[in-house]
Amino acid sequence: MARLLSLLLLASTATAHFSLSVPKPLGDSDDKQGTKPCGGYTASPSDAAVDFYVGGDAVGMENGHPQTNWLFRATLDQTASGNWTQVFPVVLQTGLGSFCEPSIVVPEDFAGKKGIIGVVAHSPDGLLYACAAVNFVNSPAPSRSECKNASITVDFTSDPSLSAIMAEGSAAATSAGASGGASSSTPTSSPSAASGLSSSLLAPGTVGSILVSLAAAVGGAAMFF
Repeated sequence: MARLLSLLLLASTATAHFSLSVPKPLGDSDDKQGTKPCGGYTASPSDAAVDFYVGGDAVGMENGHPQTNWLFRATLDQTASGNWTQVFPVVLQTGLGSFCEPSIVVPEDFAGKKGIIGVVAHSPDGLLYACAAVNFVNSPAPSRSECKNASITVDFTSDPSLSAIMAEGSAAATSAGASGGASSSTPTSSPSAASGLSSSLLAPGTVGSILVSLAAAVGGAAMFF
């Protein structure tokens, strides 16, 4: 019986991707999660939205992979079709379980508008996507009890595949402009993605800023470069 339970646990870990725990996602399906831009779910202006504070708010995931690179982005395009802004440096998570960055800052001019927070995971299973419909607001962010971290290690990193995702819109905009059509949305990088993070879970220049325990870290080598 113990052996059977162990096998079942291993199987569930192997098949799990990740869940966006905060903000509330449009949907959550392992089978669809490889479909961009929102894991197989269609974003629209009619989606119910939660408040997201432009000065810094939490984004958290429950991760089923031993190692994952995370891209955090935002857009005012309520269909999530483009105009993405990267709002935090790419983060490497080593270890299974929850990871929450408590203070993701988005551009101030997003305030008062509705949009999308997007998370892209680069894991051993490839690129995985999730989105949340949000109202960008100016008020101070409340304490998020659901923003929790497991026994993991996190650090800033670089990832060519995630960089390519942000570059896709630039290529589309250039192509549309050359053909005389309507210009496509061009992704940008928010200044907050590289500075002003001292109050966050990760601070620039910090190596291994979280090292609660390596007990949850299964496997060591990066499997997706």
